Amino acid sequence: MQYCKLQIGCLVIVLYIVCVYVKETLKRNISCHPVYDMLLAICPWAIVFDGITACSVNYLHIVPAGVNLFLHGVFFLLMVAVIACTYLYMIDITVGLPKKKRKTVCLLAPAILSAAFVLLFLNQTYYVHGKTTNYSMGISVVICYVSLLIHFAMIFILVIMRRHTIEKRKFVSILWFMAISLVVLLVQTLYRESLVSSIYPTLVILGLYINLEDPNIRRLQQYNAETVMGFATLVENRDHSTGGHIKRTKSYVGIIMQEMKKDPKYRMILTKDYEKNVLDAAPMHDIGKIATPDHILQKPGKLTDEEYAIMKEHAAKGGEIIKETFSYADNPAYQQIAYEVARYHHEKWNGQGYPEGLQEEEIPLHARIMAIADVFDAVSAKRCYRDAMPLEKCFSIIEEGAGRDFDPDLVAIFMHARDQVEALYHETAAE
Repeated sequence: MQYCKLQIGCLVIVLYIVCVYVKETLKRNISCHPVYDMLLAICPWAIVFDGITACSVNYLHIVPAGVNLFLHGVFFLLMVAVIACTYLYMIDITVGLPKKKRKTVCLLAPAILSAAFVLLFLNQTYYVHGKTTNYSMGISVVICYVSLLIHFAMIFILVIMRRHTIEKRKFVSILWFMAISLVVLLVQTLYRESLVSSIYPTLVILGLYINLEDPNIRRLQQYNAETVMGFATLVENRDHSTGGHIKRTKSYVGIIMQEMKKDPKYRMILTKDYEKNVLDAAPMHDIGKIATPDHILQKPGKLTDEEYAIMKEHAAKGGEIIKETFSYADNPAYQQIAYEVARYHHEKWNGQGYPEGLQEEEIPLHARIMAIADVFDAVSAKRCYRDAMPLEKCFSIIEEGAGRDFDPDLVAIFMHARDQVEALYHETAAE
């Protein structure tokens, strides 16, 4: 018992988090993060075997050498698994895991190699008699340390490269988590008798729970998203729409971004946070219409010049509404994207749009994406002043607007995803 007091304390903390997480997740009916769930399953066992090996290495005269070696092998493999899952989790919350299993396996290559070398050199593990406790050494131990450093180096490089498109709170949390974990590694390396390895899986579970996986925070975020969608639908209904427009345009935006990922030009920009923020902001693009008079918004015929001038004000007013409404939001990146989507989605590539006459890449990327989705749905859906245009004509309008109304690169991407767009159009045609 005297050799595993730290491990027992760490295990109590982790099991408490596991119980609270499971209880709150089930209670609030929140979807779980699969990689975090894997960590919840692996980390307690890693701590348990850390404690068992901390004891067994001090009773070499009682514990058979083969059993001791087996226990250490299991512990080493569990630690490699914790490191690998932490790496996958960080990848997923920043840029997202690849959909193809083959690419995910490639991400796991360092961990697979580490596990293989741990087993290969396991029989070379030896035990050192310290002043206060015995401890294990050998190539397998070094491999675990090196595996952690390699994976953390890859995470650090990724986070720094994508820092401008990762949510600030998440960015800071990841860096603090890595810093504290590396301190634990440094202490264990310099003071080998400290046996503080169990602190790492404990930090993984506790740190990620507090900063990213707390079910209460996730449920609150879900409520916020539902409130935004409800508010946007309410505004949309003012022009006798069913709310189908905001759902379709959001889906078109999603299709465009998924296709953009295939282009190296956009790969560094489209982090998971950026995609989520753009998708969450898309329903707010016409929020400024709440300030447009009904007689203009619902007019069945063509607008006069004066009426059109008033209608165009919805873009600038939408930006103002979002700035005022989300001024205390805890996600400044989302606030900025929502503001720019609302204000600039009517800007044109040639500078002839409104409200500021921005041109080309002066227009934020997310507003350029929104512009294509908005116009395509506007011409392909029935409105109070006209019927829906034929689908072929709708695609022609987008294609002909390349380099004039729309970003030509994004138009090419949109046209390349035509099959997906058509499938969505037919699926939601009744809305």
